[in-house]
Amino acid sequence: MTSSTASTTTPSRHPFERRVDDVKPSKADINFVIMDYLINEGYPSAARKFAFEANIPTTEDLTSIQERVEIRNAIHGGDIQTAIEKINELNHQILDNSPPLHFALLRLQLVELIRRCTSSPSGDITPALTFATQQLAPRAPTNPEFLEDLERTMALLIFPPDNLAPPLKALLDPHLRKTVANMVNEAILINQGARREARIRSLVRLRTWAEQKAREQKKDLPAQIRIGLDLDYESGVSQDTVMQEINGNNG
Repeated sequence: MTSSTASTTTPSRHPFERRVDDVKPSKADINFVIMDYLINEGYPSAARKFAFEANIPTTEDLTSIQERVEIRNAIHGGDIQTAIEKINELNHQILDNSPPLHFALLRLQLVELIRRCTSSPSGDITPALTFATQQLAPRAPTNPEFLEDLERTMALLIFPPDNLAPPLKALLDPHLRKTVANMVNEAILINQGARREARIRSLVRLRTWAEQKAREQKKDLPAQIRIGLDLDYESGVSQDTVMQEINGNNG
């Protein structure tokens, strides 16, 4: 009687992967990067849960993040007036010192007004026209990009919502809210003397640049290189736990 056994030969690893293992960052370093991201991006609930499960101290006052969370949620919900008021309550210089950011918020507010007034055939466009005349028209001549953005936005009143060119359709895409919210978050962080973005973002850009340069120079690299920030393995914390907190609870 003959028996067959499945091959148990382990595929040889690329030399680069073995070198990566030799310089793998510590668990504490990984935890620091993750916590920095959660705090910088404004996820206090996820930060608290991560700190608890990873058993790491929190040096930041997580309650101070709540103001940024409320502003972000207002923008994501299309309530731009509330967001502007909260920003000014936090520090009016944030918008006073950044005309492009202020204009971006006001243009988004105009987009939301147009979205509401064009949602039905009998919608009244007067509020949108009044807002554009009073808030945006005086600012538009100060910057050619402002004028172009205003003209493009006003075109939403001319063409039917279901037949818009891609540049106009993009104005009504919820992604614009996220873009402006990110701009606001960075401005608040800078105003508070903090980093404008989470360290992980700059690290990923640096890693991408390094890999690109290495491949251009025909270095011996694997076909694909993973980033390697696996929460379950590196920090002992469930990735699902953290991501559910981020996606399901912005506060």
